[in-house]
Amino acid sequence: MNEMSPVTVEEITFPSDQDSSGRTFGQEEIDLLTKVIQSGTLTATKGTMVKDFADTFAKMVGAKYAYACASGTAALHAAIAAVDPKPGDEIITTSITDMGAITPILYQGAIPVFADVDPVTMNVTPETIAKVISPKTKAIMVTHLFGNPAELAKIKALADKHKLALIEDCAQAFMAKENGRFVGTVGDVGCFSLQQGKHITAGEGGIVVTNDENVARRLRLFIDKAWGYGDPKPDHYFLAINYRMTELAGAVGLAQLGKLQFSVDQRRKMADRLSSQLEGLEGITLPVVADDAEHTYWRYCIMVDPTKIEGGPVALAGKLKAYNVASGPRYIQKPAFECQVLRDQVTFGDSKWPFTLARPEAVDYAPANFPGTYKALNEVLVLPWNERYVEKHIDHIAGAIRAQHKTLLKG
Repeated sequence: MNEMSPVTVEEITFPSDQDSSGRTFGQEEIDLLTKVIQSGTLTATKGTMVKDFADTFAKMVGAKYAYACASGTAALHAAIAAVDPKPGDEIITTSITDMGAITPILYQGAIPVFADVDPVTMNVTPETIAKVISPKTKAIMVTHLFGNPAELAKIKALADKHKLALIEDCAQAFMAKENGRFVGTVGDVGCFSLQQGKHITAGEGGIVVTNDENVARRLRLFIDKAWGYGDPKPDHYFLAINYRMTELAGAVGLAQLGKLQFSVDQRRKMADRLSSQLEGLEGITLPVVADDAEHTYWRYCIMVDPTKIEGGPVALAGKLKAYNVASGPRYIQKPAFECQVLRDQVTFGDSKWPFTLARPEAVDYAPANFPGTYKALNEVLVLPWNERYVEKHIDHIAGAIRAQHKTLLKG
């Protein structure tokens, strides 16, 4: 397929996960939403949709317990609260992530400590995590970026060796696997997001899974103000807030679960098609997936080597616009630790808490500590992706990249 003709510039419209063109909404969601409205019960404490959604998801991934909540950030916050860090404890996380995975650490009084990433997969590794473990480390939070599983087995072994909790951020990795196990079920807690652009969506929403009974109770309580519903003498047992999902979101989520396998299968099929057409292009590195892993392609990313491709990913992205092919150099504009909230420690008033409890090494954000992070952000080009992409979209993208690769290739 490497000898295919360059694409011709033509009008082509791509489906978007920001509207119905790139989503799987249909009568199933409408029917369940109608049922909720007709019942008059929109709260999860009295309804059935949210519970059915969580129970169905638990069975799909093979987890003993699952609880739905208001957002992916809420899911991560509940996971951190279940780990129950003391003020000043450290939670190791990734330098390339959404702020929704970091602010919950601070809200629980802990210190986010950033591990560097592999420059191609953009995931943290056992080696980068090991470098930043300290006596104050309470947990490791591993993000399966873009749907590509991190090295879970090795990271779990590292966590067990140091007696650390392992939280999995699976917001972009529904149904991804390593060694035949779904991500989210290997660590102590797995966290998923139903935000608009994820594999399935309820607009917003999250879900947490665990196989540990004690962790499960902490998760369930934290999502609902730590009130012990069903206990003989319920009380508000500890500091927590209301992160409940509504029955409306639960209904949409439940209907979407029936379409999740289609979404994953289609994303993988189209990713394989694109990889086959881009294989062998000098200066272009395609997604790297471990032999024991299954990628679910929240996004499709390539690495563009600026020493071989004139202008690197920025130049290629600019060229692709003429073909109506959207792409995003860098993914995020800067590492998480360069954002103002962390850089200037803008937290509670002017207190800088909990950074006042941090070791100097824990907040050392010198670029020299993160070579993989900066190399990855300088070279990555992210292509939008959704389950409504079909062969004509992939062939157009591949032809555009191949055509412009020739114009930008040095020497």
